[in-house]
Amino acid sequence: MIDKTTIQRIMDATDIVEVVREFVDIRKAGTYYKGLCPFHNEKTPSFTVSPVRQRCKCFSCGKGGNAVQFLMDLENMTYPEAIKWLGRKYGIEVQEKEMTDHDRELQSERESLFVLNEWANNYFQELLHENVDGVAKGMAYFRSRGFRDDTIRKFQLGYSLEERDAMTKAALAHGFKEDVLVKTGLSYRTDDGRLLDRYHGRVIFPVNTLSGKVVAFGGRILSSDKKLAKYVNSPESIIYSKSHELYGLYQARNAIVKQQRCFLVEGYTDVISMHQSGIENVVASSGTSLTEGQVRLLHRFTQNITILYDGDAAGIKASIRGIDMLLSEGLNIKVLLLPDGHDPDSFARSHKAEEFQAYIDSHQVDFIRFKTNLLMKDSEGDPIKRASLITDVVKSISVIPDRIVRQMYVRECAGMLSVSEELIINEINQLNRNGGKDSAQHTHPGQAEEEAAAAAAAESQLQAMTTHATQGNAEERMLVAMIIRYGECPIRYAGTEGEAEQTMSLADFVKGSLEADGLQFATPLFQRILEEACEHSRNDANWQALPYFTKHVEQDISCLASDLAEENFVLSSGQRKRYTDDKYRLEEIVPRLINDFKHSIVKQQVNALLQQLRDPQVMQDAEKAKDIMKRYMELCAIERQFAQILGDRVVIV
Repeated sequence: MIDKTTIQRIMDATDIVEVVREFVDIRKAGTYYKGLCPFHNEKTPSFTVSPVRQRCKCFSCGKGGNAVQFLMDLENMTYPEAIKWLGRKYGIEVQEKEMTDHDRELQSERESLFVLNEWANNYFQELLHENVDGVAKGMAYFRSRGFRDDTIRKFQLGYSLEERDAMTKAALAHGFKEDVLVKTGLSYRTDDGRLLDRYHGRVIFPVNTLSGKVVAFGGRILSSDKKLAKYVNSPESIIYSKSHELYGLYQARNAIVKQQRCFLVEGYTDVISMHQSGIENVVASSGTSLTEGQVRLLHRFTQNITILYDGDAAGIKASIRGIDMLLSEGLNIKVLLLPDGHDPDSFARSHKAEEFQAYIDSHQVDFIRFKTNLLMKDSEGDPIKRASLITDVVKSISVIPDRIVRQMYVRECAGMLSVSEELIINEINQLNRNGGKDSAQHTHPGQAEEEAAAAAAAESQLQAMTTHATQGNAEERMLVAMIIRYGECPIRYAGTEGEAEQTMSLADFVKGSLEADGLQFATPLFQRILEEACEHSRNDANWQALPYFTKHVEQDISCLASDLAEENFVLSSGQRKRYTDDKYRLEEIVPRLINDFKHSIVKQQVNALLQQLRDPQVMQDAEKAKDIMKRYMELCAIERQFAQILGDRVVIV
């Protein structure tokens, strides 16, 4: 099997727009992308790709899902094959292995770290809002920065007491282990063995993943002690890699897609202040140079990046060296230089949102042009510096993947630098040739053989994966979708003669209705979901089906649940009038879906008997043909009864 950590790395790196574009011509349409569905013939585009949700959907034939499901459906891949395809695309090595005890320990450790971080996040927030010191010191600091209550809540800001071990003691009392506290970085062990809080006496900025999970914290000191670091951040762990996270992306992702631009700043307060001023499409690199993982993360949401600088020339020159990575990803980079004495935080606090936006629109400039002008100021009258400048600018142009854009920059920079276009083109070609050699040197000599072996190993899992969401007819999928969404919801039904109306969970109602006719789901995976839903709804009054199945430990179930949780029922015009809200009309919809399912089984049996009657060998046996015909007529009568009961059919897309 492929370990969950590798799968998660691949899914984090995957951009469904990039994946779909390798097979389908899709065009921007608002916050989505649209194109002709690859799963059926159509003239009007109905295939939609959402970069925010990282899912695709054809609203005509119903095919869709995440990037993995798309590959499985389109290319007839197994789940492991799809994961490996994505791994190769994004340069992540995939190795299959049996889950060992160590693997299970790591998995358990990851879950423990997430649980602890979630507890700590709530702990810090509670201190900020309810503790005397939290209000007097932490809240006072945020107030001094101009942060409103709604903003503080939105970014889940918190406070850690000045006592050196207050949080540690509270966590231990709550049942968390010392080693877990150390691994998350919330606590650290001194040379003399004491366990102390990392963030004591600081205001807290939690770092969220795209799904909203807290993976790390940043703490800012409130005292004026110069010996202490202004900011302290979580160390890297098995759940946190700072090179793959961007502060504020969780809160900004929808705005980035809507505006089709992302503003990149340096610190926590820059993000929060701009967000509060009305500019929500902003993220921070948290004081570190951009990494490849962060760049790819941004590219999933937009191609347009504007980097905000505070006017510090030395800092700008140091940071622009890492921007070539953005250009190499095909991103359109602009630079905004703020007035002297201002950073994004102070500028946002001292200007209205409209003023800030107007300043951005009028002052942001193309990065290549900005870089060229910046370096030209330092090279005036110095031929050696000028030659170095040309080389530096050419390097930035050479990484741009789009030939047309690259040629445009060649022409413009040739004029700005007073050199010929031929010189710049020759330098670019030389750099690209050298780069190609370097790439070739890094090719693994046995890569092709290893990939072939890995693909062969994946075939051994084919049988296990055949119960995925692609199986099962429409009626089964509809019923399972209702179980996944509302499995715990109560269904009222008429009791037996002389008994009052009774109530049971939706899952139990479905199971009982099927068993009354000696039926169960034909797809084993669907039946397992039904059994689990029945068990949990009976034994846990607080159990909820949707979060349980979408976060299921078994990937085939969680993947299926994620897909079915988003599918919609397409009803006839008559049904739309009756079924306005499926969550509150379960007692009408579920029995109808069960009858739909039973009807489909009858139809399948009718068609199977019809095929037998068309077989010449069967027709030669008069007795056998008579029995089949009798059964065929009986089932046809049952089918007509179902058709009369059901009326218009419900179909899933």
